[in-house]
Amino acid sequence: MTGFPDILPYDRAHQRLTLNPRDPAFVQNPYPAYAALHEASGPDGPIVHWDAYGHWVFGGLDAVNALFRDRRLGRQVLHVTTREALGWPQPAVHTVDFDTIDAHSLLELEPPDHTRLRGLINRAFVSRHVEALGPEIAAETNAAMDRFGESVDLISDFAEPIAGNVIARMLGIELRHVPQLLRWSHAMVQMYAFGRDRAVEDAANNAARAFTAFVRNEIAHRRAHPGPDLLTHLINAHEAQDRLSEAEIVSTVILLLNAGHEATVHATGNGLRTLFLTNSENRAHWLAMPEALTEEILRHTPPLHMFTRYVLEDCELYGRHFRLGDVVGLHLGLANHDPRAMPEPQRFDPMRAPVKQVAFGAGIHFCIGHTLARLEMATAIPMLFDRFPQIAMTEQPRLKNSYHFHGLERLMVQTG
Repeated sequence: MTGFPDILPYDRAHQRLTLNPRDPAFVQNPYPAYAALHEASGPDGPIVHWDAYGHWVFGGLDAVNALFRDRRLGRQVLHVTTREALGWPQPAVHTVDFDTIDAHSLLELEPPDHTRLRGLINRAFVSRHVEALGPEIAAETNAAMDRFGESVDLISDFAEPIAGNVIARMLGIELRHVPQLLRWSHAMVQMYAFGRDRAVEDAANNAARAFTAFVRNEIAHRRAHPGPDLLTHLINAHEAQDRLSEAEIVSTVILLLNAGHEATVHATGNGLRTLFLTNSENRAHWLAMPEALTEEILRHTPPLHMFTRYVLEDCELYGRHFRLGDVVGLHLGLANHDPRAMPEPQRFDPMRAPVKQVAFGAGIHFCIGHTLARLEMATAIPMLFDRFPQIAMTEQPRLKNSYHFHGLERLMVQTG
């Protein structure tokens, strides 16, 4: 896009955005475009038809927060209508294994199925299990740093093994499997990226099939040999006579493994890059307040920038008319940089007044692993700078060419 970010392809009169979400300049730094969209929008923040996606996108913090909670919107729509009524084709045969996982995923369900499933999972994924993981997260952080050489990639050598190992330990999965689990996860999450092709779909489906077989084997082993782990809790979770089915356990374990490291790795990498690029005189003070630092990282550089919802009934949203089955985008990156909700949103400032940022969503689909992600970041990031006070980047980091997931390809540093 010539002249980006000085020239934004936005038709203000018709609220049409013709920006390519894979434009290299935009992928590497979308925030000038976000600022321009906020400046051009009304009191409810950006409401734009993003042509590349083919649907309307909301970007005001208050609007996004409200729409996450609006029961006229949902992650699925076929519980209130049919494919035929929507003019949808039948599901693709070549993604059946991936779609089977999605069909039972907490992330994709709506009440009453979501209410039942989340209630059962919450009994296993309670805060006390997470809060007790502080020493384990610290141990994983030290173990990762013990393996450092002089030149280190803080994504593959630090953020990934910490997040992957912690969630695997929670589930009782042997750590030797973690590298393979990460490869399957990376393949599967590409299904949510803009502009996916058949090769991406085939790779994701193959990963989903192998991942499912792995988890079913783990379930069988745990039924015979239960332990003090999250997978055993999921197997035993019940309310009256209601239990999780095996298909639901499989989907839940895969969701926890995927979400339990993907978003945390991206957020950690984004936050570390910001700390390296920001005035180092403030760094020691910020590292001494890890919870506030973590919240500002999540607000300033969220690991995911957009979630979508289906419209579940004909309705009007912020002056726009929508019909059953329409898709709307709720833009976390725009919302977390709303100048109506915070001063100087593009300035990184862990000391700013608390902001109701939406990096983990909101409403009934609020990320179930948010406590774990926050604890991992608040533990690992200060430990890194404490052990390696002279650590510094050795190359300009680049974000992956995957706009939806906002994370670095790598983060190369020297430790001293």
